[in-house]
Amino acid sequence: MIKNATIYRIASSLHLLSLENMGDCLQKAAFVPCGATQDKAVGWVEPRGEAHGALVELIAGQRILKLMIETKAVPGSLVRTTAQAAADQIEAETSRRPGKKQMKELREDALLELLPNAFARQAAVWIWIDLNAGLLVIGSTSRHQIDETVTALVSTFGHLQLQLLQTKVTPQSAMTNWLSAEDPEHAWVDGFSIERECELRSADEEKSVIRFTRHSLGGEQVRKHITEGKLPTRLALSWEGRVGFVLTESMQLKKITFLEGVLNDRPEDGESSFDTDVALTTGELGKLIPALVEALGGELVVGSGLPDAPGGA
Repeated sequence: MIKNATIYRIASSLHLLSLENMGDCLQKAAFVPCGATQDKAVGWVEPRGEAHGALVELIAGQRILKLMIETKAVPGSLVRTTAQAAADQIEAETSRRPGKKQMKELREDALLELLPNAFARQAAVWIWIDLNAGLLVIGSTSRHQIDETVTALVSTFGHLQLQLLQTKVTPQSAMTNWLSAEDPEHAWVDGFSIERECELRSADEEKSVIRFTRHSLGGEQVRKHITEGKLPTRLALSWEGRVGFVLTESMQLKKITFLEGVLNDRPEDGESSFDTDVALTTGELGKLIPALVEALGGELVVGSGLPDAPGGA
């Protein structure tokens, strides 16, 4: 269900909304596909995928939402070609070449003309709200999707305030320390293990990047790159032998997977499958996230100070 995660601290009274009130708010912003001349539509859809179903699901004490983002794109070259053809016709009829303002209007008219035949693309974003923990997780690490989702959440729930989850030790500082240790196993935090994938990036003008895939990260080669000034921006980890993921320097989780044995009891189909998937995902991540925060020195309360600089302890 959630393969990537961006984690927020809920800094408002969202917990005061009952499930019914939350559903009413979502219904007012329900998804409606793009109209003929509309290039984007954003709205809430049924998490179960059942028409006319609930727009918020409560499973194992967790609230689940699903945002649909539909976009229609027309190639810029086609817009310019269509606008130029219109400009050529105007010039032929009036012996006057359209100016900048009129050309802009012609491009806008061309876009409106072409949009009805443009192919619509849809992207669904899962949102998990853990009111007891005061956390909201957006199931994406795409900047565009995150911006659209936060905007939709704030618009839907009024005075909702979200703050990105921050830790006292930055992920980059921790990853640097773990990979720099001559005996990595003694540098790891209980429950977490370094896997075989990472990305190192230099801070100089060249912005050079080194990526290791299916490669042991405990050797001198990785430490040498770090000594030369390349810092980790992504690192594959596993937790308790149950969840695998890639931690990024911005505290996002990518490529979330459940490891062998975790999915053994999951039903294969039907309504119970959806419920079990949600319960499994939120149950495992609900334990992983606080463990990761603890491994990174605890949560940084906004206004209490700054996270450690990269390379710090």
